[in-house]
Amino acid sequence: MLSLHAPTPDRWLAQVQERLDLLLIDHAHCEKKAAGVAMNLLFSYVEHAELARAMTEIVQEELDHFHQVRAILDRRGIRFYKLPPSRYGERLHELVSKHEPLRAVDRLLVAGLIEARSCERFGLLRDRLADRELAAFYGSLFESEARHHSTYVRLARKFQPEEVVRCRLAELAAAEAAIIVEGEAEVRMHS
Repeated sequence: MLSLHAPTPDRWLAQVQERLDLLLIDHAHCEKKAAGVAMNLLFSYVEHAELARAMTEIVQEELDHFHQVRAILDRRGIRFYKLPPSRYGERLHELVSKHEPLRAVDRLLVAGLIEARSCERFGLLRDRLADRELAAFYGSLFESEARHHSTYVRLARKFQPEEVVRCRLAELAAAEAAIIVEGEAEVRMHS
């Protein structure tokens, strides 16, 4: 369903348990960036009515999630500040083709893979966090991330035939898996 080629390593959950504050701060930034990605796609492909409608809905939903995470930070007295992002998104975006229409396909599929990884991790947090408030919160976001993933993959098929999209998704998912398995030293939503 999620097109992921590797599960999240156990190392990530251990990092999360030690730095929930950092995870929440990064999560707020991720929601803001996800809204920005959808807005950029809307601007780039405004002539595609179905994509424009879907991106508008995703922007609104991601900004709502951003406000929800900020509210949790505020309730817990955790200061929100700028963080250096993980290299995950940057490394995935380096794989995007420079030429249309494959560029549109790649941009949509990369966004879809990021949503898929978020969905998978929200499920892990829902099931394994001792902090029941946060576990419930992440469980509440699970379905929307899965829906966003499906939306991005479906829209990619509007730019190229099914076979092209399927093969490209497999290539990008393999690259995404390698990035996730490698990991990073600092905990981030996508480290």
